[in-house]
Amino acid sequence: MRLTNYTDYSLRVLIYLAVQKDNHLINIKDIADMYQISKNHLMKVIHELGKLGLIQTVRGRNGGIRLNKRPEEINIGEVIRKTEEDFYIVECFEDSRNGCIISPVCGLKGVLNEALEAYFKVLDGYTLADLTFNKSAFQKLFNMGFH
Repeated sequence: MRLTNYTDYSLRVLIYLAVQKDNHLINIKDIADMYQISKNHLMKVIHELGKLGLIQTVRGRNGGIRLNKRPEEINIGEVIRKTEEDFYIVECFEDSRNGCIISPVCGLKGVLNEALEAYFKVLDGYTLADLTFNKSAFQKLFNMGFH
């Protein structure tokens, strides 16, 4: 299964914010520059993360973004469910567009659905804190400007 860039960028933003000292406001341009991501793409991601209540956005000259929850409270499976458009792995997962003639007798849908459930069971076992446990290493990378 492949995640969209949108979800990838969402997770990267959350990771970047989680390792900042004192949860201070971060400029969106700094994140875009660090990850070499288009600021326009990042603005869409930031907007959605704000709507989901994961980050706080502060407008104005000294504005920026920061986490709105503690990293321990941000579940990775939940973030992925909310940032991906769909999980139709194959055509038969979407009944309205299923044109596969073997669907009535094929067991593939059940197997793939079981795999998808296992995938989310693993992701649901992790929080943003788990991904960023080594804050000092992240901070060194970010301070050095690695992309």
